[in-house]
Amino acid sequence: MNPKIKKIDAIIVIALIIVAVVVLYRANYLSFNGGKKEKETGEEEITPIATVPPASLIPGYMRAVSADDEGSHYQKIRISREWWYFSAILDGEDSELDGWSVAVSFNHMAYGDLFGTLKPDVLVVTLNGPNGEQYGGIINSKRGFGILSKPALTATSPGVSVKYGDSWAEGRAPSWRVHVKDNDIDKDHEIIVDLEYFAPSDPIWTVGEKAFLKSRSNIANYVFLGCMVNGTVKIDDKEYKVKGTGFHEHSWSPHIVTRLSLGGWDWFHMSLSNGWNIYLANYYPMPQFISTRTSRINPFSTLFITTDEGKTLTSLDDINIKITESNEKVFLKIVTMPSEYSVSADARATQLLLKSAKIKLDLDIKTDNAFCKIWKFPTYVGMKVGMSSVNGKIEWSDNDGNYEVELDGLATSWSMRALF
Repeated sequence: MNPKIKKIDAIIVIALIIVAVVVLYRANYLSFNGGKKEKETGEEEITPIATVPPASLIPGYMRAVSADDEGSHYQKIRISREWWYFSAILDGEDSELDGWSVAVSFNHMAYGDLFGTLKPDVLVVTLNGPNGEQYGGIINSKRGFGILSKPALTATSPGVSVKYGDSWAEGRAPSWRVHVKDNDIDKDHEIIVDLEYFAPSDPIWTVGEKAFLKSRSNIANYVFLGCMVNGTVKIDDKEYKVKGTGFHEHSWSPHIVTRLSLGGWDWFHMSLSNGWNIYLANYYPMPQFISTRTSRINPFSTLFITTDEGKTLTSLDDINIKITESNEKVFLKIVTMPSEYSVSADARATQLLLKSAKIKLDLDIKTDNAFCKIWKFPTYVGMKVGMSSVNGKIEWSDNDGNYEVELDGLATSWSMRALF
């Protein structure tokens, strides 16, 4: 046999062995020290191998978004509302507004959403600081009917291309630009926001009735987690360079979803001090004057955890949200805006990998600084957008032991409540 061939064979075998060892080691099947280290006393101490919770298995089609998906849908007869939402916690290194939050949303709402106002086009711009600083607000404008319609908000396809007055957002995944000139949204201050968003990973569909071609769905929602955000924020005569971690969310829904079938929601885009991100959304499927409670297993709740800017996701679907404190009143003491929450979540038996890990999340969320707008008679709708503080822990286990990670950070939050 040719010795040259034998040499090549040997090299290939060695290479395969090295690759196999590396793969097994990274998968935690091998540890060069057996997962143990020596104490000074000579005793062995277990070194936890896992530093992040186990990830969920998510089909690829749930993480794919097309340019048509990103574009507008409300021109279709069946669709009555559509929202494009950008948020960020400005926690980046060298950010001149460290610890601030920013939220911008372009909302084409159904005529009945703000009953009695005839102003269903909404622009949301909020800036909130760690010491109670608060700028921006919420404005809504008339749209008209049919051929007489002259909407304040316009949008086209493909990609994100939405405009409200002098404010706009544009782009296609993985990058977008957001420009806001507040005009009348904050009568006491001039605000100009210019931000660039970059998503390092694919989004996740949180709602969608079709496995494919979700842009044809009547109701859908997707979100990009862990976006890199940078740009400038100008408040009055001073401009600040900012960086941070953001979320970009897009949703649309049909006429059949009315205030009688959806009495409110709570959204949280969380940026934690350890670099993790959490997305939490909860919808209340009945008017709030009937009940403010959520079921123990709530099909209208969504929670995702990512430890790597959205590349992998841990989905928890047994979610219990308790409102522990409320303040602003939408209608008497019957319907109020929440300010503090207690959240617990784990995985159901359908997620076998997570169920075996006995993963459990507990969070306390407090809305410290937020802008609250309440439309009174005859509308009786409240919206509260701003910044929340987050504290809690997550626990899980595997064959190597039990793990517990303390969690703390900030969130952009948005709550809505309607009387009926």
